[in-house]
Amino acid sequence: MRLGVLVSGSGSNLQALIERVHGRSAIIVGVCSSNDEAFAMQRARVAGIESAVFALGAHGGERDRRDRAMADWLAERDVELVVCAGFMGVLGADFLARFPDRVLNLHPSLLPAFPGSNAIEDAYSARVAETGVTVHLVDEVLDGGPIVAQARLPVNYHETPEGLRARIHAAEHRLLPAVVEDVARGALDLDVIARKART
Repeated sequence: MRLGVLVSGSGSNLQALIERVHGRSAIIVGVCSSNDEAFAMQRARVAGIESAVFALGAHGGERDRRDRAMADWLAERDVELVVCAGFMGVLGADFLARFPDRVLNLHPSLLPAFPGSNAIEDAYSARVAETGVTVHLVDEVLDGGPIVAQARLPVNYHETPEGLRARIHAAEHRLLPAVVEDVARGALDLDVIARKART
């Protein structure tokens, strides 16, 4: 399976995919970044993976223009599955239509609880007993697509939010590659998950 990975920051989840998936059950054929200073781009270069920057500013600040350019770039590389691995952006309908039910996102909470960009802090502040990590299909609702897989973690209030964040990142690095491996090997059918969510 040919993967395209979308990133914005350090790329630790990209690195997990490179180490666990790339050249094995699937191949990462392209990495797209919304940020030209993202360390994830260096990770891609070291692994010999083609990469490109799609900053909003370079597309007149228009998300739709950026999304079309990014989708074209991925399609030119015959990408079969798009994985958002720390991508800090919202993908519009036009992009999703190019890869129907083939865009995965990783979120640091047990969705539908705590959507949005402050999920770890929100869970900690809410004094919940557990939180975790979710891989879900992307749709037009922020963090609202069908859930593919989750990993649960107890919240320890003797540790800081930073300690919780570290444990969540470790869980992300396990869950995301496992899901991608299952999709690539046919053990997980995204079409079935999408159909069930629509009924």
